[in-house]
Amino acid sequence: MNQAALKTRTERILRDLGIDPQVIAHRTLPYFEEVSEHLLEDTETDAETGKVYRLISPAATAWHQMKQQAAADGVGIYLVSAFRSLDYQAGLIRAKQEAGIAPQTFFTSLAPPGCSEHHTGCAVDINTPGCDEVTGVFGETEAFQWLQSHAARFGFVMSFPMNNPWGFIYEPWHWCWHSNS
Repeated sequence: MNQAALKTRTERILRDLGIDPQVIAHRTLPYFEEVSEHLLEDTETDAETGKVYRLISPAATAWHQMKQQAAADGVGIYLVSAFRSLDYQAGLIRAKQEAGIAPQTFFTSLAPPGCSEHHTGCAVDINTPGCDEVTGVFGETEAFQWLQSHAARFGFVMSFPMNNPWGFIYEPWHWCWHSNS
């Protein structure tokens, strides 16, 4: 899908959610193409829920290598999110709306459909045993310290540091694989 088609689809989804598509322009959010499902592979399965996390093959390989190295260094890491379709992202927003949360609040921690790195099949949300999922507390863990020192070697970059230019909260758990890293 080209950028114009992606923009049109994203704007349609936002309108269906009752959200002004200008929310993207005001925050200068980039668009991310949704990877084709056939390019994704099962990467990790949540032992408790059975949820399967999927990534594109090179990102999955890099994830496995990084996770193995972290374990060899005595650090446990695991996935709590990976690929998300545009429709899945819209469902997350719908759930926030149904909970009575205002867009100006949920858009600080949840990208609009079309603007999430998770659509690429390269982004992961990471956790470590004993830590609440996707909270800033992850930034205080040994796992986060390990990622800061070693993730780039495997092609992973933390996407949303403090004071990032897109207005997202600090997300020490969110990392994206880049082939040229």
